[in-house]
Amino acid sequence: MTAPTINGTKYPQPIESLLPAARALDLPDGAVFPSRNRLMREFHIGSPKAAELLALLKAEPTAPLADIPDPTTPDPDPAPVVPEPAPPALPDPTPAPEITPADPVAEVTPPGRPDTPTPPAEPAPVRSAVVWPVVLLALPAFVAIWSGWVGLGGLTGFGVVHPLPGIADGFSINSAITLPIGVETYGAYALYVWLSGRVPAPALRFAKWSALGSLLVGALGQVAYHLLEAAGVTSAPWWITTAVACLPVAVLGMGAALAHLVREAH
Repeated sequence: MTAPTINGTKYPQPIESLLPAARALDLPDGAVFPSRNRLMREFHIGSPKAAELLALLKAEPTAPLADIPDPTTPDPDPAPVVPEPAPPALPDPTPAPEITPADPVAEVTPPGRPDTPTPPAEPAPVRSAVVWPVVLLALPAFVAIWSGWVGLGGLTGFGVVHPLPGIADGFSINSAITLPIGVETYGAYALYVWLSGRVPAPALRFAKWSALGSLLVGALGQVAYHLLEAAGVTSAPWWITTAVACLPVAVLGMGAALAHLVREAH
C-alpha cells in the first residue's frame, strides 16, 4: 500500500498539506467531520497525526459546535498503523573521524577488606658475617691477655698449688690462670647477652654494665702488670694484691646473678 499522491508527491505530507484534502472528502449523511479511522485509511497516516488533523478540522470557524462529537465517546477500533516511509538517506560527505585506540588500562589490584590485615613483606635474605677474621684477631689478643693476667697473678701471690692433697699429691695447678679465665670469660658472656637483646630489661641492663666493668678491669689489670714488670717490681703493692685477690669472688657473684636474670626471661 502506498500513500496517495497529494501536491504531486507520494512522500508523507505535513498536516497543513493534508487539511484541504480532508475537507474535500465525501461524508455520509449526517456526518460533519470524517472519523479518525477514515483519515488514517485515506491518507495512510498514523493515529497521532490523524487525531491532530481531525482537531484542526474541528477548530475551523465554519464548523457548528453542535456537530462536534463527544470526546468521551470512544472511536471504533483503529486500523493497523502503517509506518510512514522515511525519505532515502543521503550519504554524509564528511569523512568519518579516525578512531585512536585507547591506551591499555593498567591492571588494578583489588583493594582488600578493611578488616583483613595486610601480610608483612618478606624480609630480604641476610648473609651471615664471616667469622674467621674475628678468630684471627682474637688469637694474639688471647696470648697477650693470658700472659698478662698470669704474670700479674704471680706478682700478687697466685702460684702453683696442690688442689688435691692426700688424694693426688702429684697433681698441681697454677692458680694464676683463674684470673684470665674468670674475668675475660665473664666479660665476653655478658657482652653477648647485652648485644643479643633477647632478655628482659633488668638482665639487659645488668649485662651491659657488668660487661663494660669487666672489660675495664681487664684493661687495668694489663696496665698494672706491664707497669710493674717495666719497673722491675717482684711483688705488687698491697692495694693491687687486694683488688686482684677479690676478682675471682666478684666474677662468681656476677656470673650467678646474670645467669639468674637470663633464666627468669624464659
